[in-house]
Amino acid sequence: MQTDPKHDGVGQLLPAIVALALLTALPLAAAPAPAARPNIIFILADDYGIPGVGCYGGAYKTPNLDALAAGGVRFERCYAAPLCAPSRALCMFGRFAFRTGVLDNGCGAAAKPDKEICIARTLKQAGYATAFAGKWSQLAYLDTAEEGRAWGWDEFLRWDKSKGERYWKPALNKNGQPVPVTDTSYGPNMQNEFLVDFIKRHRDGPFFIYYPTPLVHGPILRTPDTKEGGERKVKGKDRGDNTIYADNVAYLDKTVGKLVAALDELNLREQTLIVFTGDNGSVPIGTINGRPVDGRKSQVNEGGSRVPLIANWKGTTPAGRVLKDLVGLSDFYATFTELAGVKLPENLTFDSQSFAPQLRGEKGTPREWIYVQLGAKWYVRNEGWKLTESGELFDMSDTPFAQKPVPADTQSAEAKAARAQLQGVLDKLNPAGGATKVPKQGDGEKKQRKQKKAKKAQGEAK
Repeated sequence: MQTDPKHDGVGQLLPAIVALALLTALPLAAAPAPAARPNIIFILADDYGIPGVGCYGGAYKTPNLDALAAGGVRFERCYAAPLCAPSRALCMFGRFAFRTGVLDNGCGAAAKPDKEICIARTLKQAGYATAFAGKWSQLAYLDTAEEGRAWGWDEFLRWDKSKGERYWKPALNKNGQPVPVTDTSYGPNMQNEFLVDFIKRHRDGPFFIYYPTPLVHGPILRTPDTKEGGERKVKGKDRGDNTIYADNVAYLDKTVGKLVAALDELNLREQTLIVFTGDNGSVPIGTINGRPVDGRKSQVNEGGSRVPLIANWKGTTPAGRVLKDLVGLSDFYATFTELAGVKLPENLTFDSQSFAPQLRGEKGTPREWIYVQLGAKWYVRNEGWKLTESGELFDMSDTPFAQKPVPADTQSAEAKAARAQLQGVLDKLNPAGGATKVPKQGDGEKKQRKQKKAKKAQGEAK
């Protein structure tokens, strides 16, 4: 099923959204429920690749994330899209960009709740209480409580990118209503407190929390923990060695620690799976054990798309396990539904593959390949090779530090076999047969904002 990136306005869409929220969604085939379905907390950091995490060999101190990895499973090779919106669509819908139309930033409105089935909706139908707090702005249709329910959210606290700052005195929308803030209001704290309150109210579970924190995306500002006298704002080119950037990484780690502490206080750790990842590669280019990675956010290479993935379910995940299994952001959908005891929704093509067995210490069925797309560029890679949409083949034996071009006329039998296998994957996927043309900015977020303003003006005129 392919989604048309154009839309006919929130005003025309809202009746369908409301009806959809009230009616039974697409049928879910019931599967035998496991003995204990875990609560699920899914944390998505912003602009945060593997160089940002200490246990991956990054230069920053992240004691809380490192502790989760030490007590759980750390995946070394998890892949996102190289930009925010496509990655968030992968997480929420479990489908590749050429299916949803969310190819780039500004294309989020291509995914509509009457076309895509959000993971929250699937889990809600499985009996989970659902909450979201943080950044939704590069997707769309989440301004009202009715729109929230259409996606599957019982409650939400959304940062409104179009109306306020990201961190200090942010514009926040709580279940369709504005939240009072002051100059001392710090958005990440408010979102964290909202989720802790939700956990306390739903401690009997099961619950699903999606926490797309705004940290550590620019503008890089002082945090509540920054020492007096530090800079208020950091320029992009200075992020790599500026202490304010390190302060933001430390505060991200601190917010994760707060959630873990709340679970400990409520004796919920053994009933709760915590999953932490990032939406794209780092800004700036970072290092792993002192070596610079190959690329950064927005670049269709290892540094742009490789992100951390840490999973901790106390008493279930084997402590300190490190896996080289290939995992993509689309895989959270199948993993969470398997843990919840339901199958994937019917009548849609999903690209999600569960890694739930690995969380239980089993071998599972790891992916043989990973697909990454940004706009009209894409690649598929396996254990050691990468093939792009233009037919370029790369030797990936030195990743994430370098990719080595392989001449088209190479006589290497191994390279020839890799090319044939990966081309077969692309031929089967057929990305060119789906959405690959990025709409103009006016067809994305700007168009949606203009329509909302026009609708508001019409209402005031009446």
